Amino acid sequence: MNKKEIADRATALLELEYPEAICSLQYSDPFQLLVATRLSAQCTDARVNMITPALFGEFPTAEAMANAELSRVEELIKSCGLYKTKAKDLIEIGKGICERFGGRIPDTIDELTTLSGVGRKTANLVVGDVYGRPAVVTDTHFIRIVNRLGLTKNKEPIKVENDLRKLLSPDRSNDFCHRTVLHGRAVCTARKAYCDRCVLKEICKKVNVK
Repeated sequence: MNKKEIADRATALLELEYPEAICSLQYSDPFQLLVATRLSAQCTDARVNMITPALFGEFPTAEAMANAELSRVEELIKSCGLYKTKAKDLIEIGKGICERFGGRIPDTIDELTTLSGVGRKTANLVVGDVYGRPAVVTDTHFIRIVNRLGLTKNKEPIKVENDLRKLLSPDRSNDFCHRTVLHGRAVCTARKAYCDRCVLKEICKKVNVK
């Protein structure tokens, strides 16, 4: 099988294993997803989901966040890693959305990555989940699994993203990313790969090394 065939097969197998391709972060609108994703850097989604209800209770919109007191945002997200940097970014994100995008969450990766602290991973997630456009979210689980499948030899997120955009079906790429995260947490973990119960073992280069 060539890489495109492996990618298609992996997509089909993961669709069967994880019918609901959902984001683990809890949010109710595009702004909340953007903020939650920024908070998730070097922090678990479970922790972020514990933090955001109080944060969004006080600062539910970009305008509210833009006018927030830095010390209060820091206090609300203190249990999240790198909270001082993230608090500054959240306020700047609010200002950027209000001042440069008229309060609208940008719908392109290029625009989103002009916001403070927003990288391509965050931008891809927003573009894919909010606007339904082809996206490749290269988190650590995704990078690990596509490497084990032999779909790329790269570890740098932008290079992995570019490699996988060539292989994944555009209309299925976003859900594929969500499913690899679920699979990476449950089966193909960083600490140990449970190959005996992995739905991808038939196409996995790690398992089928000659």
